[in-house]
Amino acid sequence: MAKKFSGVDFLNLDAFLSEDELLVRKTAREFVDDNLIPIIEDAFRDAKFPHQLVPMMGELGFFGANLEGYGCAGMSNVEYGLVMQELERGDSGVRSFASVQSSLVMYPIYAFGSDEQKKQWLPAMAKGEKLGCFGLTEPDFGSNPGGMRTTARKVGNEYVLNGEKMWITSGSIADVAVVWAKVEEEGGKIRGFLVEKDRKGFSSFDVHGKWSLRASITSGLSMQDVHVPAANLLPGTGGLKSALMCLNQARYGISWGVIGAAMSCYDTALQYSLVRKQFRDQPIASHQLVQDKLVWMVTEITKAQMLSLQVGRLKDKKMEKPEHISMAKGNNVAMALECARLSRDILGANGITEDYPVMRHMMNLESVKTYEGTDTMHKLIIGQSITGIAAY
Repeated sequence: MAKKFSGVDFLNLDAFLSEDELLVRKTAREFVDDNLIPIIEDAFRDAKFPHQLVPMMGELGFFGANLEGYGCAGMSNVEYGLVMQELERGDSGVRSFASVQSSLVMYPIYAFGSDEQKKQWLPAMAKGEKLGCFGLTEPDFGSNPGGMRTTARKVGNEYVLNGEKMWITSGSIADVAVVWAKVEEEGGKIRGFLVEKDRKGFSSFDVHGKWSLRASITSGLSMQDVHVPAANLLPGTGGLKSALMCLNQARYGISWGVIGAAMSCYDTALQYSLVRKQFRDQPIASHQLVQDKLVWMVTEITKAQMLSLQVGRLKDKKMEKPEHISMAKGNNVAMALECARLSRDILGANGITEDYPVMRHMMNLESVKTYEGTDTMHKLIIGQSITGIAAY
């Protein structure tokens, strides 16, 4: 029987967490151990999103966890980060689902929506009764969202939307999409709209054949003369900056989430190396080259923990900057990917089987490295911050 996961805390960083933060992590960790890990390999193999977990996640307050009111849990940003860490220790696709629901749908409604929009959507979304998706990326515009071609045209008391969105998490199961479009009457200014799934002219399709995030639904969205009431405009949105503010919320959660995936890979490799014997009937953990890999992993996980914790503390004080989040997201994803590869190396041929979570994490993390800003884009954001020169 596999040893129960007890965490990775080489520098006793738990001493810097409050009782509430430790309790939130414990709750999320138990949920993952009891409900997600037992089913995730089947879900990943079959490319099925585990819908049955949604009500439980809502009941535990995982959706919109760091928002106040409207049935949301009102967690601190550090507490929210710890939830994302544990969910991704289970699977990146499930964490992605929770991130989109929280940071890319509930947050823009909370930050930019009218009182009516907040009352209509947020309580139901917090419970998981209503689901959402975030329509920014287009087939031809990923790292350059400002190049989008989706348009909104004012006609009386309505807006008419036309365009295509791609690589949209939860697109086909969402009750509402937060769609970003250029408003013709405002000189192409980018604004956010709430588009319900049953609007005439609105359709979605799922992306199949993925080797990554297979337990998460990835979709394309199409809008052909979709009429929405003017009241569906998110009134507080004003330009691409609003969309990027949402992405920063998601990137912050990712910086914590990937630590969970790295922990899973490291712990798997450590436990395996202690029982696997080769050469002179000794466990491979006794070999210097194996210890070198384990030491690299635990060291980089520790540094990533410190990085995300500090960004979380800054965020709770409203002192964080986009470049802080970019550093945490870029660094931690790269770290987690290397942990997955080193862990696979330690496990040898066993590392490619579904008996262990390593290859699943590795394939998932390849997507996590790309979405919410590629590694290259985050370097350019930090580069602009330290030099004052935009290199893009």
